[in-house]
Amino acid sequence: MLTKRIIPCLDIKDGRTVKGINFVDLRDAGDPVELAQLYANEGADELVFLDISATEERRKTLADLVKRVAEKVNIPFTVGGGISSIEDVDALLHNGADKVSINSSAVKNPDLINELVAKFGSQCIVVAIDAKQINGEWKVHLVGGKVPTEIELFKWAEEVEARGAGEILFTSMDHDGTKNGFANETLARLSTERNIPIIASGGAGNMQHFIDTFNDGKADAALAASVFHFKEMEIKDLKKKLQDNGIPVRL
Repeated sequence: MLTKRIIPCLDIKDGRTVKGINFVDLRDAGDPVELAQLYANEGADELVFLDISATEERRKTLADLVKRVAEKVNIPFTVGGGISSIEDVDALLHNGADKVSINSSAVKNPDLINELVAKFGSQCIVVAIDAKQINGEWKVHLVGGKVPTEIELFKWAEEVEARGAGEILFTSMDHDGTKNGFANETLARLSTERNIPIIASGGAGNMQHFIDTFNDGKADAALAASVFHFKEMEIKDLKKKLQDNGIPVRL
């Protein structure tokens, strides 16, 4: 049985790790290099590093910061933010990233997914989907959640898989930063309909939320930020709790 993954997320703005609620009201959470090293040592399975303002500010992900983080960790490391070309991905992988995450650029140019998969392999390409419920339907949002679209979540997820993406990172904007639990009903549908791993994001507040998203949400991995950044739980304790509840994890 495949083990479930715990993935701390480092949202980066102006070279610092930040965390907000519902994608706004950001506050400082520390140095990303130090945090990355800490989480790797604590037993995180992977890391995700998102330069959250790169697309909005029309600049490239901070490749030098990626290189410094990669030098300190020995676990898989995904980088996202402002990625829109083969050259962008090549530079990030060259600087030490194991995978890249694309979001807005994939929606605007879906062929980009195919191009990146053909060049680097599906195992390298994660498509992040930020969505929120509008009139009862999950709608995809772009540019760090600031730009709504009419694209429906499940249809987009189907297309993403068909184009060869290796994983989907789904963030519920309605749950992000609330610490009220993940969007498990939606995650369960995504996990059931799709044949690629689904990473749950948005809403982690306690250990039970992780148990629920693996059991009820059928997620393959769970991503969280503030509960780790602000020392509300430690990864080794979380993994012990998951194991005690019959969820396979790497200890």
